[in-house]
Amino acid sequence: MGKALRLSEKWFRRGLWLVALVFASFLIGLGGTIVGDLPKVERPLQLDDFLDRVAAEQLRQRIKEGGEAEQAAQSALEQARLQHARARSQTQAEREGLGNWLATRSATQRAEHDPEVVARTRALDALKADELKAQQAVQAQQQALLDARQGAQAAQQRLAQMEHDAGQKLAAERRRVELRVFLYRLALTLPLLVLAGWLFVKKRKSTWWPFVWGFIFFALFAFFVELVPYLPSYGGYVRYIVGIALTALVGRYAIVALNRYLERQKQAEALPERERRKELGYDVALARLAKSVCPGCERPVDLKDGMTDFCPHCGIGLHVPCGHCGARKSAFTRFCFRCGAAPEDAARDGAAVQRPQADAVAGMSS
Repeated sequence: MGKALRLSEKWFRRGLWLVALVFASFLIGLGGTIVGDLPKVERPLQLDDFLDRVAAEQLRQRIKEGGEAEQAAQSALEQARLQHARARSQTQAEREGLGNWLATRSATQRAEHDPEVVARTRALDALKADELKAQQAVQAQQQALLDARQGAQAAQQRLAQMEHDAGQKLAAERRRVELRVFLYRLALTLPLLVLAGWLFVKKRKSTWWPFVWGFIFFALFAFFVELVPYLPSYGGYVRYIVGIALTALVGRYAIVALNRYLERQKQAEALPERERRKELGYDVALARLAKSVCPGCERPVDLKDGMTDFCPHCGIGLHVPCGHCGARKSAFTRFCFRCGAAPEDAARDGAAVQRPQADAVAGMSS
């Protein structure tokens, strides 16, 4: 069709397509802003919203206190172990000293050393008692550390179980929120898509077609970018079912449109040639000829062989001789490319030529 348009008209059409794209871009920006704010309609969800806050806070406090108690018990245990090691080394030293002294006492056999033996034995017993106390202190700190650790672990396990249950509730609620947000998107997008379909069918060739196409581009963008990616999956079933339904609807529309088109073509080909020419627009006919197809039936024809004057499929005339100069020209052009005569001028000149010839024939016959 571009070959049939005037140069200025081509640039005007390009400018109008630019207007359509700019209009669509602004609509897309506005729609994206609105759709982006849709999640704000729902309150943000947190894990604590699905917990027993009092019980959870008590468990967290117990975990905190258990950690502090465990740290304190660990420090005390280290001190107790140090005291126990010191007491044990003192006891060991005293035991070795007593053993050496007893060996000397056995060698000398002096009775005046017996009271010192008793005193040393009592001192060793006292050191053993201190070592035992230090060992008991170590064991007590070990028990305290174990109790603190087990208490914190038990509280942590209970809190983890509560958070696990709350997490499942949170996930379920988030799925419901996502579904509601998707329904909000659908409520905004579906009317736009329906309106775009109506505009495509009824208004795409109207005077205001740049705005019509801009709105159509916007509706398609809103559907495929703002809606389809947020379609709930549910394991893929929903998306596949929706895809099948949309494909079936589009396929049905295409099949019905094709059958209607073929029926219209059959009816048009059954009409007389003059009526068929009246229904064909000038630009449409030239656009089809530029594609080497018949303007009437849209089947391919060879227009460059210099001999095809009629469509071999539907019989419509493609080339005719000019009534003024006799040049072979397209039957759909308004003026002869050689002499510039319009069809009505050629018909008038042809009638003027035929009248004297008819008078001469009549004179000769008389």
